[in-house]
Amino acid sequence: MNKIREFLNMVDFGHSLFALPFAYLGAFLAAQGMPTWSQLLWITVAMVSARTAALCLNRLIDRHIDRANPRTSDWTLAAGRLPLSLVWLLVLFFTILLFYSASRLNPLCLKLSPLAVLALWLYSYTKRFTWCCHLLLGMAIGLGPVGAWFAITGTPDWQPVILGMAVACWIAGFDSMYACQDIEFDRANGLYSIPARFGIKGALLFSAIFHIFTIVLLLLNGLILNLGLLYYAGVAFVGIILIYEHGIVKPGDLSRVNFASFKINHYVGLIIFIMALLDIFL
Repeated sequence: MNKIREFLNMVDFGHSLFALPFAYLGAFLAAQGMPTWSQLLWITVAMVSARTAALCLNRLIDRHIDRANPRTSDWTLAAGRLPLSLVWLLVLFFTILLFYSASRLNPLCLKLSPLAVLALWLYSYTKRFTWCCHLLLGMAIGLGPVGAWFAITGTPDWQPVILGMAVACWIAGFDSMYACQDIEFDRANGLYSIPARFGIKGALLFSAIFHIFTIVLLLLNGLILNLGLLYYAGVAFVGIILIYEHGIVKPGDLSRVNFASFKINHYVGLIIFIMALLDIFL
């Protein structure tokens, strides 16, 4: 039970709420109604498997960095509370589960699933050579709604790319803000991040710009897919949340950065998903 608890803590299982609503949104928008329960089941399994494999990989690859960072030194792998061999086995298990769930959806999803694994794998190394790592993380997670759309249609359409880009900018925005906590450590250890390159003021400006693009892309998504007022009301509500998020984090006061980055952002995907569903069905 202790190992299960440590595993769930390591992969931040509750944070699946970030990506899942947008993946479901991609599925419902592609179907323009209700997907089958089988499709929703395998989309869920694919998303959870991809995210869990990616988090395990990230913790494995970054364990030496995490151990050296005072803020993360007590994280599960940094503190040595799970054996590395077990975590590598979990990476293999969840990667195979991702491929299997993709095969249960359609041939296109199975063919594209290695690209998703590659994107999630490569992200873990990006902080070693580029400050664009936050946007690359967003792009990896933004594959979720695109993949879910393909899971419904079985064809490579361009429309879900707009929603995927909105997710990428949203993730990059709050990840840039979150990374402000490690600015001194990153600079001292030659790691790349937007705060390390541009300072805290620059990072918060980048974060705000990313979130402006998020709203613009969500609006563009509504125009392309001919969505209605309820969807746009959801986008407006998300805009208010993001404005509030940026209002409580200042260059001289990062005390609420965790609350702004994670607690508040839990609601963004849920709000857009619920309002889009109401728009589709009502």
